[in-house]
Amino acid sequence: MTATLLAVAHGTRDPEGVRTVLALLDEVRRLRPGLRVEPAWLGLVEPSVPEALSSLPGPVIAVPLLLASGYHVRADIPALLADADPGEVRVTPALGPSPLLAHALASRLGEAGRPPDASPVVLAATGSSDPRARADTTESARLLSRHLNAPVSVAYASGEGPTPTEAISAWHTTGHPDVSLATHLLAPGHFAHTLTRTPARWTSSPLGTHPSVAELVLRRYDEAAVPHTEANSPARAR
Repeated sequence: MTATLLAVAHGTRDPEGVRTVLALLDEVRRLRPGLRVEPAWLGLVEPSVPEALSSLPGPVIAVPLLLASGYHVRADIPALLADADPGEVRVTPALGPSPLLAHALASRLGEAGRPPDASPVVLAATGSSDPRARADTTESARLLSRHLNAPVSVAYASGEGPTPTEAISAWHTTGHPDVSLATHLLAPGHFAHTLTRTPARWTSSPLGTHPSVAELVLRRYDEAAVPHTEANSPARAR
């Protein structure tokens, strides 16, 4: 039986953020006709993860729509799935870091007007005290730098800095007047709004429904689906 893809998103009070996530899932469905794709939310929006899971028959693969492996991926989501049959529910890693995300980030920067040159970029993510999440963000910056062939530094919209404005100003003081801000966020919301108020020359929009993000969601699903397929194959049954 084909596993359902349960896309687990961070909750938001911003209706546009909710619409963006649902539109991303429509893009996933477009890329994989016939695959059941359902949303669940970690807060503020319904259905919750347990509510969504209770309505889904058969095997489920939960794909966190999160860009780094922070507390939600390591603790929250596994806790919400603790009562589920481990043979029926699998959880994938976070979406990032990935070359596909780097491609989407670069594409959004181009849409914002950044020229294809070596001018510096600040990758702005949500804050996290989790060293693994920060390491993932640093790796995402490295992948973006390689994709753009340009220097990329990291900033955080909350928590321990540097802040986006501080990171941009640091580039200014070293003689780089044109600095781009790459929004390392999936959807519109509070943090995305704050990133529009920095001294960046160009600021990209959230990743949203970019085709590479939808492709990455399916890649995470497919990586986790292999054990399900093997477990239900005639060879494995013998």
